[in-house]
This record gives sequence, C-alpha cells and structure tokens, in this order.
Amino acid sequence: MTAPAVPVGTPGSATAPGSATAPGSGPTPGRGADHPLRRDLRAIRIVLHRELIRFVNDRTRMIASLFQPLLFLFVLGTGLSGLVADSGGMDMRTYMFAGVIALSSLFTALFSAVTIVWDREFGFLREMLVAPVRRAAIVIGKCLGGTVVATFQGLVILAMAGLAGVPYVPELILVLLGETLLLSFALTAFGMVAAVRMKATQSFMTLVQMFTMPMFFLSGAVFPLANLPTWLDVLTKVNPLSYAVDPMRRAVFDHLTVPPGSGATFTQGITWGGWQVPVWLELSIVAVTGIGLLGLAIGQLRRSD
Repeated sequence: MTAPAVPVGTPGSATAPGSATAPGSGPTPGRGADHPLRRDLRAIRIVLHRELIRFVNDRTRMIASLFQPLLFLFVLGTGLSGLVADSGGMDMRTYMFAGVIALSSLFTALFSAVTIVWDREFGFLREMLVAPVRRAAIVIGKCLGGTVVATFQGLVILAMAGLAGVPYVPELILVLLGETLLLSFALTAFGMVAAVRMKATQSFMTLVQMFTMPMFFLSGAVFPLANLPTWLDVLTKVNPLSYAVDPMRRAVFDHLTVPPGSGATFTQGITWGGWQVPVWLELSIVAVTGIGLLGLAIGQLRRSD
C-alpha cells in the first residue's frame, strides 16, 4: 500500500534542502532579530562606533582641528582687541568666543564627512551598500558620528572659556553645549550632502575649503553685524551658520556686563527688516536645515551606485 501524502508544513513532514518555505513558517515579523528596524538600528550603532574609533585613533587630526580655532581666538582676537579698544573697550576674544566654537565644529563636522569618500575609494562603502540594511541607516550613523566628534571638539573650546573672559556658569555652558550639538548635526549633514556623490577625496577637500571660510566670515563670528553694506548684510542673513553663532553670542552676553560704548555695535544680532530674530526661531532654522540636508544626503545615496 502507498503511504498517504503529508502536506508540506505539517508536523512530521520533511522538506527537501533548498525547497521553499511555506508562508508564515519563518520568524514572525517584528519579533525576530532580523526585523528591518532592528537591523537598521544595529547598523547605525556600528557605523557610529566605527566613526568614533577612527577619530580617537587619529591623534594628528584631533590636534590639527583645534589649531586654527585657537589661532583665531588668541592671536586674531588679541590683535583686534587693540584696534577696537578706543571704541568701547570690548574684548574681541570674548566677542569671537562663540564664533570660534562654531569654527571648531565647522571644520570637524565637514571633514568627518570625508570618511564616506574614503570608504567609497577603498570599496568599503560598496560592502555596506549591499548589506541588508536601508541606506538611510548608513547616512544616519555617519552623521551621528560626525556630530559627536564635532561636539567634542567644541567642548574642548568651551573648556577654555575663562581665557576668553567668559564665565564658567553651568547654565551658560549647558546652553552653549546644546547649541554646539545642534550646529554640529547641521554641519555634518551638509558635509554628507557633498560627500555621498564624490568619487575622489581631493574633490571633496577642494569643495569643503571653498565653502568653509566664506561661511565662517559671513556668520558674524569675526566682525559685528551692525552697519554692514547691503550686499554683505544679505549674505550674512542667508548664511545658515549665522543663525547658530548669534544664539551662542547672545547667551554669552546674557552673563556679561557689556561696555556701554560697544553695546549697540557688538550686541546687535540678526534682524529682518528691523525686527530682531528670536533665539528659538534661529535655532529652529538650524534644526530644519540640518534635517533637510540629512534627507537630501539619504536621497543622494539611494540614487548612487
């Protein structure tokens, strides 16, 4: 007699190697370790950890990224203080402190994005792209890594606040740290937009250098925003970095006694038609810019090969 056939997928049945598994016989979606969301979160953590290890092991990069901000703060700031001593007595090192924090984050965040170009050149990026994770997870992981590294560099400058005449007030330090974190995120996202489509490191470095210094000088980090020519005033207002430097400086001045002769010149922030932009709106502009740039970088990586 012939044994009765046993339906595939019932207890006691034997499925031949390589045969298709019946629908529903695999791991339950949302419960197994291979759920797409869990894979993406694991990928973000791994990419973030890799970026931090790469930065910690590169001591030359850590030291070099601090050299130029300190040069601006103590050399340029001290020199300019002598020039403006007769116009109110404002210490330019104090005035430039917020801009120097932004400069430190600017260099570190933008150059953190170069790692994606290196990964593309050496073939590691292709290995990540074929992994069973969404490409958004790769961009987010790298962006978070650059944000943490850039914030750490800004924290080092914050530790030198006393040398620039800025008081060590816990509330002020926390506010500046939070604003540095937000700025670092936006700048890293900007660097990712430039890096995801670049094929060579030299091209990326050239592009970064072309944008870095104009963004810095047009943010009001070095000179006051009051009484500027119309064309220069427009450029400072369309520069996203201006909306991060101004809240930092206003937070510093809130804990200082500004010399009466320099208050009108050095404490004027960004204005739209005579209306001073509030801090919450400035920080919102930085946050929206960062999120928009991050989305743009994700979209570009999805279209890349």
